[in-house]
Order: sequence, then C-alpha cells, then structure tokens
Amino acid sequence: MIKTASPSDDLPIGTDKQGNIVLKIQAKPGAKVNGITGMDSEGVGVQISAPPVEGEANSELVKYIASVLGLRKSDVSLDRGSRSRQKTLVVTGSCITKEDVLNKLKMEIDRN
Repeated sequence: MIKTASPSDDLPIGTDKQGNIVLKIQAKPGAKVNGITGMDSEGVGVQISAPPVEGEANSELVKYIASVLGLRKSDVSLDRGSRSRQKTLVVTGSCITKEDVLNKLKMEIDRN
C-alpha cells in the first residue's frame, strides 16, 4: 500500500512499489468551487464543485489535482474509493517528485 520515507512522516503522500506517488484524499463533493482545504495525516482535503453522481466528482477530482500539480490528466488516476469520500490517487510519471507534489499542494492551500 502506501509507504512513506520514514515512519514519523505524518503526511498523506507516499509511494507505491512501482515508485509512483500515492495521495490520500478526503473528498468533499458539491462545493461552490474546487479547492484544497487542508492537509493532515488523514488526507488532503479537496472540495470539488461537481456533484457525487455517476462519477462526475471523481473525474473532476482527478482533473483538478492534475492541474494543481501541472500534469496531464492521464498522469493522475483514481486507485481506490470511487464511492467513498476517502480516496487514493496515484500520480505516475518520473517528472515529479514527492517533494514537488507536497510543495504544490501547500501553495494551493495558501491560495485558498
């Protein structure tokens, strides 16, 4: 599953066995605007404007996270939690590091 650099890390970001970046997400569909509301050991809080109907919120979540990270939508995929608020996203591609992801998420939190 998710492994982090050290056991003391309290971040919702890890890597899988293939070296892909894994993000734990606490989704909040049906918001007025897309945005990252916070980050703790439980996950990255993401509010999504799409309703939780027929996968609309999941698609919007993947698209939004890809835009925040400056990646193509195809570089971000939903791994787990298609019907839950607790989701796991996988970021593929060697062009971004765990630290880059963390910094970009923090910058987006500061913007909101």
